[in-house]
Amino acid sequence: MEASTLSRIGLAGLAVMGQNLALNIAEKGFPISVYNRTTSKVDETLQRAQNEGPFPLSGHYTPRDFVLSLQRPRSVIILVKAGSPVDQTIAALSEHMESGDCIIDGGNEWYENTERRIQEVSNRGILYLGMGVSGGEEGARNGPSLMPGGSFEAYNNIKDILEKVAAQVEDGPCVTYIGEGGAGNFVKMVHNGIEYGDMQLISEAYDVLKNVGGLSNEELGEIFGEWNRGELESFLIEITSDIFKVKDDLADGELVDKILDKTGMKGTGKWTVQQAAELSVAAPTIAASLDCRYLSGLKEERENAAEILKEAGLKEEVGAVKSGIDKKRLIDDVRQALYASKICSYAQGMNLLRAKSIEKGWNLNLGEMARIWKGGCIIRAVFLDRIKKAYQRNPNLASLIVDPEFAREMVQRQAAWRRVVGTAISAGISTPGMCASLAYFDTYRRARLPANLVQAQRDLFGAHTYERVDRPGAFHTEWTKLARNSNAAGVHALN
Repeated sequence: MEASTLSRIGLAGLAVMGQNLALNIAEKGFPISVYNRTTSKVDETLQRAQNEGPFPLSGHYTPRDFVLSLQRPRSVIILVKAGSPVDQTIAALSEHMESGDCIIDGGNEWYENTERRIQEVSNRGILYLGMGVSGGEEGARNGPSLMPGGSFEAYNNIKDILEKVAAQVEDGPCVTYIGEGGAGNFVKMVHNGIEYGDMQLISEAYDVLKNVGGLSNEELGEIFGEWNRGELESFLIEITSDIFKVKDDLADGELVDKILDKTGMKGTGKWTVQQAAELSVAAPTIAASLDCRYLSGLKEERENAAEILKEAGLKEEVGAVKSGIDKKRLIDDVRQALYASKICSYAQGMNLLRAKSIEKGWNLNLGEMARIWKGGCIIRAVFLDRIKKAYQRNPNLASLIVDPEFAREMVQRQAAWRRVVGTAISAGISTPGMCASLAYFDTYRRARLPANLVQAQRDLFGAHTYERVDRPGAFHTEWTKLARNSNAAGVHALN
């Protein structure tokens, strides 16, 4: 083919995310080739390019034709299901690629798989990027948040495309080179973990307002809409407001009340919690959100438990709590509790990123991570700009909780936060995310914890030794022998 007719970039994998990202790239003026094993998807994408454009998009039906339609050095984005389908797609495409060409995996992939693939394709001189893409179908089409990691050379080859395609905010496009290896996938994984926490906290705010405050869906829609004009302004708060307004077209009332209370998941939340444990980073809010998804799946067990415990004499306390509630105050308290809890959730995610960055030598810029999440992605929120500024003020910030601005806000909101958690506990309504966030805050802010007793127990049964507060060194005590001697001395004294 003539060089002038070759496409600037290619995309393989034309489910909705792939189609939308391809159309976004084409709409920005970059000629793109697309390929899918199921040929009808290629035709569908070509039709959309014509209807929504026309855009410079060409369809191809074999891996060879697809790869050969691209300008050198070739850059190919693949958007297929994580795991073995990625390996299969790489095998099919790389057969026709040359040294210096690049593969960009845009799926939610486990970061170690990306690092393995970097090594495998490097034997043929092929460059590799693992790129997190956030924003769902709409973001892919209109401007996602992009988190590319791996080959810096490969990133520079397509930097101009990514910067045009990404969501745009006042301080630049929502994309940056994340770091080497699987850094991009890891950052996207933690983004999703924070997303789990955010969604859980919002659901708890809803639960308290509905069941303690007695608010209708219409009122909830208005309240979340109002919150979205203040400090909680974010994509998730905005869509929550919209959800409460949608009527059920199959029955009376709002659709949200007809949805089965079982939450699905695809694994990134679990990976986040596993990595937090591996790195000894406390992430209780994210872990609580994961546990709640597991418990939500036990629908029949929960229904049976409700009946059995009712027969055993358990009484619903919501009514008693509800009767004495000041609705206006509760709404404001829940707003403050939600905000403070969110800060803890983001603090946990950022601390996990920092720990992994240190372990892997990625040199992650946490302020820049917050910046590229300000637009396009699911957790986009106004207060991410303040997180960015906190890390700009102090790149070595130990935790968002101790940034002077956030510390002041936590202190101002803690009374309301405690009232909400206390009210929920009294009413028998579970708020595991808010409780986990508050416990995290209370544990982190205490100069002395009861961990001294735990360490004494460890020393007693396992001779694990302990340190002292008043002198250096490791110490071991024969606790049982001394305790018995003490008991004997006490008995002797009484006699």
